[in-house]
Amino acid sequence: MSPRPQPGREFVLTLSCPDRAGLVHAVATYLVSHSGNILESQQFDDRRQDRFFMRVHFDVLDPDVSLAELRTGFGPVAESHRITWQLHDASTPTRTLIMVSKFGHCLNDLLFRRSTGALKVDIPAIVSNHRTFEPLARNYGIPFHHIPVTPETKHEAEARLLRLVDELDVDLVVLARYMQILSDDLCKQLDGRAINIHHSFLPSFKGARPYVQAHERGVKLVGATAHYVTSDLDEGPIIEQDVVRVDHSRAPDELVTMGRDVEAQVLARAVEWHSESRVLVNGNRTVVFR
Repeated sequence: MSPRPQPGREFVLTLSCPDRAGLVHAVATYLVSHSGNILESQQFDDRRQDRFFMRVHFDVLDPDVSLAELRTGFGPVAESHRITWQLHDASTPTRTLIMVSKFGHCLNDLLFRRSTGALKVDIPAIVSNHRTFEPLARNYGIPFHHIPVTPETKHEAEARLLRLVDELDVDLVVLARYMQILSDDLCKQLDGRAINIHHSFLPSFKGARPYVQAHERGVKLVGATAHYVTSDLDEGPIIEQDVVRVDHSRAPDELVTMGRDVEAQVLARAVEWHSESRVLVNGNRTVVFR
């Protein structure tokens, strides 16, 4: 595991803009002028869209240079190159609210990774429409919020969720097998900061018992997809996917077990990459700097 970034001394700059000559030079020149030392730099040219993407992890040697000063100074550079950008302290954990229903494998995996330091996030709350995992949240010392959802209370439930997001200063919402469809309005308000996980049988096996349907069709691959939440159900920009091979000897319950393992791993990677500012949205796709 790499050492944690130095608080207040290491930063991550991510940006996207129309592609043009001199972008890397402009960024590097700005950082050098503020005593910046580049630790890691990655860039990608999307030639089809004529768009440039970049992620720079750097430290600052001058103790008097602050994050606020870096942000203020980069503004004119960004404006001159039509850059959309974000600049963060690399040591600040992403404040992550986790939502779950009755399947706890992804929740349990994220909590364990956080407890061991493998996942650099803070989890100020767990939200569920059931009380199933309230004891698990209590064991980890994380506040649990039971927000039931019915057709009659859906609007009120989503309003309560948004209040929590605001009150707890949440950066990211993770749907760790939260089995409720979010309204279009909620999806828009969480645009770019909500991640969902689902099995990769879609659209072949929608609805109930997808692994039983898959077994009956004799599938040879079991997988999972993590993506950003949009109002188009399960069709947001994909962050990560993975599969494992199966064969005729596997029973439906074995497919479920294997599928859960893949779901947990894929979601954890997506959350990790997002929390480290490694994911940039490019229309309906993503650029992921691993």
